[in-house]
Amino acid sequence: MFKESNKFEKFESKVWLSSPTMHGPEIEYVKEAYETNWMSTVGKNINEVERMACEYIGCKYAVALSAGTASLHLAMKLAGIQAYGMPKVGHGALEGKKVFCSDMTFDATVNPVVYEGGEPVFIDTEYDTWNMDPVALEKAFEIYPDTKVVVVAHLYGTPGKVDELNAIIKKHNAILVEDAAESMGATYKGVQTGTFGKYNTISFNGNKIITGSAGGCFLTDDEEAANKVRKWSTQARENASWYQHEELGYNYRMSNVVAGVVRGQFPYLNEHIAQKKAIYERYKEGLKDLPVSMNPMDLENSEPNYWLSCLIIDKEAMCKQVRGEQDVCYVKEVGKTCPTEILEAIASINAEGRPIWKPMHMQPIYRLNPFVVRDGNGRARSNAYIAGGVADVGMDIFTRGLCLPSDNKMTAEQQDRIIEVIRACFE
Repeated sequence: MFKESNKFEKFESKVWLSSPTMHGPEIEYVKEAYETNWMSTVGKNINEVERMACEYIGCKYAVALSAGTASLHLAMKLAGIQAYGMPKVGHGALEGKKVFCSDMTFDATVNPVVYEGGEPVFIDTEYDTWNMDPVALEKAFEIYPDTKVVVVAHLYGTPGKVDELNAIIKKHNAILVEDAAESMGATYKGVQTGTFGKYNTISFNGNKIITGSAGGCFLTDDEEAANKVRKWSTQARENASWYQHEELGYNYRMSNVVAGVVRGQFPYLNEHIAQKKAIYERYKEGLKDLPVSMNPMDLENSEPNYWLSCLIIDKEAMCKQVRGEQDVCYVKEVGKTCPTEILEAIASINAEGRPIWKPMHMQPIYRLNPFVVRDGNGRARSNAYIAGGVADVGMDIFTRGLCLPSDNKMTAEQQDRIIEVIRACFE
C-alpha cells in the first residue's frame, strides 16, 4: 500500500473534491426569508429560482424541489403514466416495466425507477464521452422492444451523444428522461442540457456547480406535467378548503430558505464553470507526458461545465489492483500505478479525490438486473470451454479511472503540488 513520505508537504486546510463556493448575496436572500417569515415551501426565493432556471436553461417551466432525486422520481412517475397509463392504486407507474438507464452514474439516477416499480436495465458506457453508448442502446431495444422510458445522465458535466441517443429513443417511440444533475450549464450544439428530454432534472446539491446545500429543479416544456409535479410535490392536495387528497402525494417542494441560497448562486454559474475549466486545463497540461488521459469531451459538439476533472490510466501503466465490495489492495510496480495508489497519495497531503462512479450493473443491489453492451447481453458471458469474454466499458473505466480534486477555490500552487504527487506515483 501507499507509504506516506515527507517528500510533499501537507496542505494546512483540506483541498476538497468539490465544495460549495459562497459569494455573499446568498445570505442576504436567506435573511430576507427569515425577516419576512417566509420560512416554508412558498416564497419569493422559490419563485425567483424557478424564473432564473427557465431563463438560463431555456425551458418553459421549472419546479423547485427538495432534491434532484425528487425531480427524477416525479419524472419517472410522469414518464410511466405517459408510456403505460395510470397505475393501479398503491402501485408505481412503471410497475413491472423495464427502463433503460445510464450505467456509469450515481445511484440517484436509477433508484427512482425502482420507486415506481420499474426494473432498471443498464446500458453500457462509451469511451468517447463516458456516457451511455448509442450502439448499446439500440441493441437494448432489440432485446427489450417494449421498453418505453430511457434515463440518460451526463457524467461529470460532459454531455453525452444527445442526437444519436435521441434519434434511437424517438425511433422506438420512447420517452427520454434527462438527468442533468451534474451538467447544469453544459451545452450540446449550443443548447443547454436539461432541455433534451420530455422531463429533465438539475441539482443544487452541496457539491454541484452551484448549490443551495440541497435542492433541484424539474424542467419541462409541458405545462400539464409541470402542474402535476407542483401538485404531487405538495402532498397532492386538492382545491378544497379542507385537506382533501385524490392522488398519492409527496413532501418534495423546495424550502424558501434553500431557495435563497440557490438564488444568490445563480449569477455566479458561468464564473464557476470558467474556474472549473481552468482546473481541467491545468491538469491536462501538467499530466500530458504521463501514461494517462483526462476524462474525454466531444468539444466539436458540446461545451462541458467541467464539474469534475478525472483521469484514466493507460492499460499498460496499471499495476495490479484488486477491489472487493469494500476493501482494495494493489501491488506497486516501477513505472506503474493504479487509482487506489493515486488516491492514497493525494489523501496523504490532505486533498480529496474519489473513485469513478462504480457502474450500476456492478452494484450488489442491482447485480441481478439486465446489463446490455454493444453486442448484446452483458451478463453471464464467460464460458469454461470457449475463449473470449465481453467488452464491459464501464467496468474498465471504473478500474482505471479516478476523480481529481476539482474545487474551484483550489489555488494553482495547490494544484501544482497535487500534480507532483500524481507524477511521483509513476516513479
